[in-house]
Amino acid sequence: MKKIGLISDTHGFLDDAVFKHFDQVDEIWHAGDFGPHVATELSTFKPLRGVFGNIDDAIIRNEFPEHNRFQCEQVEVWMTHIGGYPGRYSSFVKPEIYTNPPKLFITGHSHILKVMFDEKIKCLHINPGAAGKHGWHKVRTLVRFCITDENIHTLEVIELSGR
Repeated sequence: MKKIGLISDTHGFLDDAVFKHFDQVDEIWHAGDFGPHVATELSTFKPLRGVFGNIDDAIIRNEFPEHNRFQCEQVEVWMTHIGGYPGRYSSFVKPEIYTNPPKLFITGHSHILKVMFDEKIKCLHINPGAAGKHGWHKVRTLVRFCITDENIHTLEVIELSGR
C-alpha cells in the first residue's frame, strides 16, 4: 500500500499545514505550477513526483517532465498540468487518453478541485485544486489517498485555512 499526498498550483507558497497533513504519506505528487522553492522543500520532506506547469521556470522544467506516466502499485498513473477532465480533455491529451488510458489521471491548472470517474475509459480523474495563494480560487485544497494493488481508496479532501 502507498499513501499519496497530492498537491498542485502552489505558485511559490507552501503552507506549513501541508507538512502536517502529509506527515504520514509515502510520496508527494505535485501536479504543476510549483513556483520558486516549493519542489526543494517538498523533496526534502518526502519522495516527490511531479510535472511542470505553465508558470514554472527553466529549473523546474529541467527537473520535472510535462507528462509523467508511471506505475504505482498496480495502477497506471498519468499526471500532467493542463489535461482537462472527463468530457473536456485538452486537445493535447485527448488522442492518447482514449487510445491508451491510465487508471488514474491527475491534472492541475484550473484551481478547481475535481474528483470524477470517466466511465467511458474506466479512469479516475483527480485535480487537487490549488494549495497556493495566487489565483481566483476561494479555498486552498490538498488531496490524500491510498493505492493498494490495483485499488485507489481512502480519498480525502483537505481544506487549508483561508487564502
